[in-house]
Amino acid sequence: MPHHTSLIAILVFGFVLAFALGALANRLRLSPLVGYLLAGVLAGPFTPGFVGDPELAPQLAEIGVILLMFGVGLHFSLRDLMSVKNIAIPGAVGQIAVATLLGWGLAELMGWRHIEGLIFGFSLATASTVVLLRAMEERRLLDTRRGKIAVGWLIVEDLACVIALVLIPALAGALGGGEEVGAGDIIKALAITFGKVAAFVAFMLIVGRRAIPWVLERIAGTGSRELFTLAVLSIAMGVAFGSAELFGVSFALGAFFAGMLLNESEFSHQAAQDSLPMRDAFAVLFFVSVGMLFDPRILIEHPLQVLATTLIIVFGKSIAAYAIVRAFGHPNATALTISTSLAQIGEFAFIIAGLGLSLKILPKDGHDLVLAGALITIMLNPILFMVLDRWQLREDARVLANAPPEPDVVPLDIGGHAIVVGYGRVGSQLAQLLKERGVPVVVIEDDADRVVQARAGGFPTVRGNVANRRVMQEAAPERANLAIFAMPQALEAGEAIERLKAINPALSVLARAHSEAQVKHLLGHGADAAVLAERELAYSLTEMVMATPPYRALRA
Repeated sequence: MPHHTSLIAILVFGFVLAFALGALANRLRLSPLVGYLLAGVLAGPFTPGFVGDPELAPQLAEIGVILLMFGVGLHFSLRDLMSVKNIAIPGAVGQIAVATLLGWGLAELMGWRHIEGLIFGFSLATASTVVLLRAMEERRLLDTRRGKIAVGWLIVEDLACVIALVLIPALAGALGGGEEVGAGDIIKALAITFGKVAAFVAFMLIVGRRAIPWVLERIAGTGSRELFTLAVLSIAMGVAFGSAELFGVSFALGAFFAGMLLNESEFSHQAAQDSLPMRDAFAVLFFVSVGMLFDPRILIEHPLQVLATTLIIVFGKSIAAYAIVRAFGHPNATALTISTSLAQIGEFAFIIAGLGLSLKILPKDGHDLVLAGALITIMLNPILFMVLDRWQLREDARVLANAPPEPDVVPLDIGGHAIVVGYGRVGSQLAQLLKERGVPVVVIEDDADRVVQARAGGFPTVRGNVANRRVMQEAAPERANLAIFAMPQALEAGEAIERLKAINPALSVLARAHSEAQVKHLLGHGADAAVLAERELAYSLTEMVMATPPYRALRA
C-alpha cells in the first residue's frame, strides 16, 4: 500500500518549498511571493526533481483564486475609494489603458492575434496587492494621503479585473478561436453574460444580503469558533461554486460578492481573522501552482521579449501613473510614490493570464512572459523603493535647509511642556488628553497630513523627523519637562532619546514598546520608562475586574 498520494505529495512539497524559499526571499528583503513562485518552478515539469501532479495543481490554484477573491471582497471599502475617487478612478483607468495598449503593441510585433494582445496587455496592467500594501506598511504610508490614493487606485484595478473575469469568457466564446466574427455575435454573447451576472447580483443582493449575516449571527451565538470558521469558508466556497453552477459566472466573481456582502456584517472582522490562515495557505498554493506553469527557458530563448515586458511594467505603467497624478495637481513625492508602488504585477496578472491560457486566447509564451515579468518586477520593486527613499531623504533635507523657519510654530516663551513624538492613533489621543488636563504640548510629526491635523487641533507642531537635530531643537527640549515617544518604531526612538538626553539631562522620557526586547532597548538608550502596550492592557483589565462587586473586598 503506498504511503502517499499525489495530493499529499503536492501539498507537502508545495508548502515545504514555499516556506524555505519564501523565508529566504524575506531574508533578502524581497517579497515572499518571489519564493512561492520559485517553489512552483522547482516543483514544475520544466525543472529536474519532484514534479507535481499537473491535474491537481490547477484545482488547488482555483481554490486559491476563490479564497483570494473572497479576501478582496472582504476588505473592499467603498468609503476608502470614495475619499480619493477624483484621482484613483480616472488614474487607474488611464494607467490600465496605457499598459494594455503597450502590451498589445508588443504582441503585435510578435505576430499574435488582437485578442491575445489585449489579454496580454491587460495582464500587465494591475499591481500586486500584497507587494503594494507591504511597501506602504513598512513606510507608515497607509494612513497618509499618498497611501490612501495608492489603495484606492488598487481597488479600482481590482474591480477592473473582476469585470474582466466576467467579460473574457464571453469574448472567447464569441470569437471561438478565430477573428472572423460579426459584431452581432459578440454583442449577443456579452448580453447573455451580463444577463447571467445581473441575475446573480440580484439574487445576492436580495437573498444573500439577508441570509449570510443571519447565518453568521446564529453560528456566532453558539460560541463555537470552529463552527464559525467553517461557516465563513462554507459561504466563500459555496457561493463561488453555486454562482458557477446556477448562473454560469466565474468562481472568482462569486467569491468576491460573498466577501463583499460579508463585509457589511458586524462579524466581518472576526470572519476575516478566522479565515485568514486558510486563505493564506491556499494563496501560497496558488502562487506555487502558477510557478509550476512557468517555463524558465523563455528567459534564454526570448530575452528581448522578457526585457520589453519588464520595461512596460516598470516604466510604461509608472510613467503613465506619474503623469496622471501630476496632471491632477498632486505633489512630486505623491506621484513618485504611486508610480513606484505600481511598478510590478502579481495575483490578478496570474489569474487573467491563466484564464486566457485555459481559454486558448493567450499563447503559452504570453503566459510565460507574464510570469517572468512578475518575478522580475516583484524582485525589483524593493530596490526602486530604496532609491525613492533616498531621494525623499535628500529632498526633505534640501527643503528643510532652504526653507525659512516657520514663524511661531512653537511659542518662544513656552516652558514646562511635554513633547509628543508622533501624532498617529496613540499620539493624537495622548496629546488631546494632556491638553484637557492643562499640560502644554508640542508635537513632532514627519507626515504632512498629520501635521495639518495636529495644528488644526490647536497643538504647536514641528514638522520633520525627530532624529534631525534642527527639528528636535525647534521643540525646545531644553525647556521641556517631559518627552513621550508615541511612535511605534522603538529602534528609531532609542537614538532620538539619547540626543534629547544630551540636550537636557533632566528631561523625563517615556516611550512606547511592543516587546520586552524593545523595552530593554529603550531603557538602555536613556528612557526613564517604557510602556509595554499589552502589559498595560492586562493591568487595566485587572483593575476593572477588581473594581466589580464580587472582588471589591479583595481589592481593599
